[in-house]
Amino acid sequence: MHRILIAVFIILFVGSTRGQDYRSVNNIHYYEERVNRSDAYINERCVLDIYIPQKVQNFPTVIWFHGGGLTGGEKEIPEALKNKGIAVIGVNYRLSPKVNSPAYIEDAAAATAWVFKNIKQYGGNEDLIFISGHSAGGYLAAMTTLDKTYLQKYGIDADRLAGVIPFSGQMITHFTARKEKGIDELDARIDEFAPLHFIRADAPPLLLITGDREKELFGRYEENAYMARMMKLKGHKSTTLYELDGFDHGGMAEPAFPLLLNEIKRIQKLKK
Repeated sequence: MHRILIAVFIILFVGSTRGQDYRSVNNIHYYEERVNRSDAYINERCVLDIYIPQKVQNFPTVIWFHGGGLTGGEKEIPEALKNKGIAVIGVNYRLSPKVNSPAYIEDAAAATAWVFKNIKQYGGNEDLIFISGHSAGGYLAAMTTLDKTYLQKYGIDADRLAGVIPFSGQMITHFTARKEKGIDELDARIDEFAPLHFIRADAPPLLLITGDREKELFGRYEENAYMARMMKLKGHKSTTLYELDGFDHGGMAEPAFPLLLNEIKRIQKLKK
């Protein structure tokens, strides 16, 4: 585990591409049209935005899931990821209580499958697709990657993802999924809706980032630390954990973005 004092942290990523053109396309439906026609809430909610470099080929892509406890929030293209020579996909998904688990995980998988099937036509590299998000979004990124059944529905092996990078994601069963079953938010569970239930040695590289353990949401750092330990014990060779000292749950995202970008750069070099 790496504890980072941001005051002395040197940002290593230098991939800013000033002068490079980007274009955005908003509100693309990621389910098939027949599914959209059959469900008004899917048609309303299950859309994504793309932010893509122009006149460039084989760029990396980050799929970004917003936070909000699985009950709120809106898709976004984080400012810290713009103009960095990468594509960013901001995803909306259905929310509780209008739906219950695993609907929002299924949406995350459907959006990820859309990226695999479409990013090449925009110039992206299918071997450089990363999945990330903050809080509930980090949870969705981890579940979509570690429980391979969600992407298998679309004929996609989750291990094709170049990396999974949850920001302060829940590694036990998400508190909203527990609440849907009448379970208290402090009654910890590890079941089929917990990333920890799916630890495996053959998963893509895993970069776990949290805020300060004393400022985070209840137990969030400890969940991630336990996840990192168990992945390593399982034999996973590329699990890294960062704790951002002095930053709370909401504030940890901004200093985490350079770590995400450095991870993309590291893996991009490995794949050359």
